[in-house]
This record gives sequence, C-alpha cells and structure tokens, in this order.
Amino acid sequence: MNKNLAEWSTSFFISAFSYAALFYLNDWFTSSLVYGLGVNWIYLPAGLRLFLTLVFALPGAVGIAVASFLICWLGAFPQDLITCLGVGLISGFAPYLARIFVMSNISIAADLSDLSLPKLLLCILIYAALSAGLHQCWFATRGLDNAGSVNHLMVMFIGDILGTVLLIALIKTSLDLMRGMKAVS
Repeated sequence: MNKNLAEWSTSFFISAFSYAALFYLNDWFTSSLVYGLGVNWIYLPAGLRLFLTLVFALPGAVGIAVASFLICWLGAFPQDLITCLGVGLISGFAPYLARIFVMSNISIAADLSDLSLPKLLLCILIYAALSAGLHQCWFATRGLDNAGSVNHLMVMFIGDILGTVLLIALIKTSLDLMRGMKAVS
C-alpha cells in the first residue's frame, strides 16, 4: 500500500473514531446542558474538531464529516439525507476552513511548532464563529427546531469556545500529570 494513502487512511480513521467517541461521551456528560437540537452550552468535540484539522488537515476534516453525518443520521436529527450531509460537511469543513484562514493569515507553521496562546485563542474564536454561523444557517435553511435564532447562534458559539478551552485544559492537565508521574518514578 502506498505510504501516503496509509497515512491518509490512518488520519481519517483516527479522526472519525475519536470524534464519534468524544461526541457520545460529551452527550452523556452534558445532557443537562443541551439548549436545542445540535446546540449545547459545552461542546467538547468542538475542541477535537479544531485539533484534528490542525494536525491532520484534510483527512481529519473528512473523518469528522463522515462521523458527524453518521451521528446525525443515526441520532436525534430528522433522517433526511440532505440535512445530515450538510451537518456532516459543516462539522468537518468549518474547522478546516478556519485552519486554512488561520494558516494563510496568521503566521503559524504547518507543524504548529509556533502555536502560541494568543494564536490558539484566535484559532478558537475564528473556528467557533465559523462553525456556529454555518451550522445555524444550515439548521435554519432546513427548518430545524428554532434554529437560526440569535440565541441558538450565541449558545452554539459559546458552547464551542467553552468545549474547546475545556478540552485543551483537560489535555494539558493530563500531560502535566503524566510528566509528574514519570518524574516520581
């Protein structure tokens, strides 16, 4: 098998599986924080979407899109092919578009070696605005559950930001704990 195809496939499957797993974990942990269909006050998978597309680029976006389509199709959304395809594409490609915008307009290396806190916060804000805006436009176009209102847009935007910041904090804390455990050993 071609090395590039193997890397692409691995990135795709890691993205699809990890996104779906975190989606269901978030759904379980934050079920009381659901504001409306597809809108949550804390959405941890938002952070993973951004992370996966920053690290894996297109294979990450495609993996997220496929997983999101399946989650939508098998979940609470109406089983309408066009609605679920749109949700999947927006879920995967909003963070990818944010990645393209950030990489071309803000000085960030392709390997993310110079990703500072201010640059990361800017990435988070750009991604959250793009994701919430595109999702709410799509939800309104498809006539879903009071979608497209300023309230839904703001809650989704806030939920994406909070979820991303919390996920990054959890990862950072876990890495610090692992380093501390290694130092003790």
